[in-house]
Amino acid sequence: MEVRLSSNFRRPGVGLKPRREANRPLLPQHARHCPVLEAGSALGFMVYAPLEPKESLYVEFEGDGIYKFVYYLQTQDGKRNPLFQVTMTLSIGGVGMMKEEVTFVGAPLLSRDAALAVARAFIIPEDMGTPAGAIALRGATNFQTPPGWDTVYSPIFNMIERPVAPMLIVRVETDWYAHETEFRYVLQAGEGITIEPSLPIGQVFFMPREDITFRNCTDEELKSFEESRLEFNQQKAAAVQKTSYGLSVSPHYLRQSRAKKPHGE
Repeated sequence: MEVRLSSNFRRPGVGLKPRREANRPLLPQHARHCPVLEAGSALGFMVYAPLEPKESLYVEFEGDGIYKFVYYLQTQDGKRNPLFQVTMTLSIGGVGMMKEEVTFVGAPLLSRDAALAVARAFIIPEDMGTPAGAIALRGATNFQTPPGWDTVYSPIFNMIERPVAPMLIVRVETDWYAHETEFRYVLQAGEGITIEPSLPIGQVFFMPREDITFRNCTDEELKSFEESRLEFNQQKAAAVQKTSYGLSVSPHYLRQSRAKKPHGE
């Protein structure tokens, strides 16, 4: 299947390309030897913010409809230096006009309108606060799927470190609708998210729009399933190995999975 890519319209060509990533370094050591968990992590592709290598952001929900966006540039000594901050205040109830206040750190290097344009390359102010505490992050890449296929936008799978901000998962018919990639996290008052060029802001995967039907297995199918399960367990036990950390793992599932894939995948 071929999925067509286009850049963030406000910052074309900026940001890392989507990529698969099966590893989650902060998971327990034993989880790193679980092929089905790694396959779950690698479902779809990581998506990144449209940031240059020396840029970073901080977005915070301060409560009562107030959001803070801070734009940073890295100095020659490697420190992050804030250039400006945008404070967004929503109308009571989240409906109506939004107040945007720009504060520069030091002498302004750009105009107020230019600073707001920079902020809008990374966030979608119109979608902030829906629901309360929601922040809308733009991705560096948009997706156009072939006919009959949708794009699902999700948080990063198997990121279990606490605290983890919840995210609204959406499924978009990107074969006909020109959807700009957006990840909408929901924060509590006082919570914020740091966004850097090498840190993914979300994950996408692609699903066909086709009906799914269910039926019960026949007796012959149940018998075949049980025989296959017993045979697999025996072969898995026979292939058990010890890791350098003393853990017992079996590579049998991974070997079988690779053997069933077309050559070269």
